[in-house]
Amino acid sequence: MTSGVASNVLKLDASDNVVVALRPLAIGETVEGLTLTNPIPMGHKLSLVARTEGDPIVKYGQVIGRATQPIAAGEHVHSHNCGMADLRNAAGPGGASQRDLPARRTFQGFLRPNGRVGTRNYIGILASVNCSTTVCHAIAAEAEKRLLPRFPGIDGFAAIVHDQGCGMAGAGEGFETLVRTLKGYRDHPNFGGILIVGLGCEVNQLTLYRSSDWTKERFATFNIQDVGGSASAVRRALEILEPIAAAANQDRRSEQPVSKLTLAMQCGGSDAFSGISANPALGVASDLLVAAGGTSILSETPEIFGAEHLLIARSDAEAGEKITKMIEWWRDYTGKNGAELDNNPSPGNKRGGLTTILEKSLGAVAKGGRAPVAGAYAYAEPIDRNGFVFMDSPGYDPVSATGQVASGGNIIAFTTGRGSCFGAKPTPSIKLASTTALFNSMPEDMDIDCGRVLSGEIDLETLGRSIYETILDVASGKKSRSEEFGYGDHEFVPWKIGATL
Repeated sequence: MTSGVASNVLKLDASDNVVVALRPLAIGETVEGLTLTNPIPMGHKLSLVARTEGDPIVKYGQVIGRATQPIAAGEHVHSHNCGMADLRNAAGPGGASQRDLPARRTFQGFLRPNGRVGTRNYIGILASVNCSTTVCHAIAAEAEKRLLPRFPGIDGFAAIVHDQGCGMAGAGEGFETLVRTLKGYRDHPNFGGILIVGLGCEVNQLTLYRSSDWTKERFATFNIQDVGGSASAVRRALEILEPIAAAANQDRRSEQPVSKLTLAMQCGGSDAFSGISANPALGVASDLLVAAGGTSILSETPEIFGAEHLLIARSDAEAGEKITKMIEWWRDYTGKNGAELDNNPSPGNKRGGLTTILEKSLGAVAKGGRAPVAGAYAYAEPIDRNGFVFMDSPGYDPVSATGQVASGGNIIAFTTGRGSCFGAKPTPSIKLASTTALFNSMPEDMDIDCGRVLSGEIDLETLGRSIYETILDVASGKKSRSEEFGYGDHEFVPWKIGATL
């Protein structure tokens, strides 16, 4: 990664035929010996060489698209003159390797009876169906008011609600995905106790969620129809929650190995700098976590499209085959629903300088660092091994993060270039800004300034190690910006697959 004259541009790989503007560039400016023929917005690309129609556009040392019309040297390269390409390089930064052990390999967490470790100590109030969501919110609000002051060892009462649970088939992919997701939250180590509330007549019956993993004093369920109605349900819930809260209030943090951490990695509102600063820096932190025995999860299958070969190159045969089948499933799924994987970048992504899904995907995969892929999992499937893994999910952040938390993610690192606002319960979310400008413009939401890499103030390795330390600090109880604001009451969004009846 090299900077151009006066740090006006950045060339990411020696084989690239485009560079990225580090500031807005005007017509007539000279960059890399070229006189600009049109303005180049910050984060956007300019061509170093003349291109004819069909010629490859190379960034990150990878083909990100093809010229759809002639492009002059020094010209702006974006969606008006660059489109998708089928050609992808088989080589690239995909080879697996391990980093040295970090010096710090413990954090302060809540050890649960089943051996899992929480980073927070919430009481979860789960809705089995949309019909019980208002009651669940009312229960959480009353519990926060009446019980939380008496039990300060609890982080709060989290209403986990959704828009599903009925009007759907009681079998098949959609129903199984919902049940798997809710069970993942039911069993999550960031909960010190659970109450599940149903209506009573829904497809998604409470009998599916009885669990022998919880002691009686920590787990309960009931239906609103069985206790006299909505107001009665709130009163009944407070009676049930008091002993649950009393038990959870006794839980204390203790020193735990990093092997008990599962990092969920997300990117949202990406710009052209996300793949240069925040994502690769998070990749360093992910590698350090994995080297110390922990687990990190990469997801958002539509956003690895075009760069999946880099993950497959780091996978064993089983994981590689699973990732290939996931991509095939998504091609079929999007085709049936009038969409296409080739057209993924959002308007915000494009304003930030990302032109094609290949370009976006190469940056997104950088979050995964260099560690070998230890496994590939279905959405919300429990992660049963340590290491760097891939979990299938949509690219929509709250849906993807919900699946990662259900799979066991007990801390989230979320990179953003445009300024995504996100937080989750019961899992804390750390926000990484791709530029210093974003960090300064949204200080109430951003935890880490990754733009220091772009200015040369710090290198990726040093920044990645700092992110790793922040992950352990937040896992040990330090509040993230999203927690300080109170995010997480509306970000549980299970993937909805199939017909609503």
